[in-house]
Amino acid sequence: MSQAKDVTDATFQSEVLEATKPVIVDFWAEWCGPCRMLSPILDQIAAEHADKVDVVKVNVDDNPGISAKYGITSIPAVYVFKDGEHVATSIGAKPKPALEKEFAAYL
Repeated sequence: MSQAKDVTDATFQSEVLEATKPVIVDFWAEWCGPCRMLSPILDQIAAEHADKVDVVKVNVDDNPGISAKYGITSIPAVYVFKDGEHVATSIGAKPKPALEKEFAAYL
């Protein structure tokens, strides 16, 4: 079971933009192989850094509004939001050390 909470078009504002700590958002789809590879890595990050960051998932097929708003054209796309602003991006499946390095300022 994923550590990451599912977020929808309807809950994105409250769960991500109004969050009190940084939020890592995984834009993914069921049919995306690299997305499935990335999911357990993000679960590990969520568990290890739960005090500093939240990790959520947005299914791009089920939530086209938020995906379009942020211009998601390639998945997996991992965005970091802090204080309601998009502050970092990682595109594609990457190993855990690479993600931790990219997002070190928020972990």
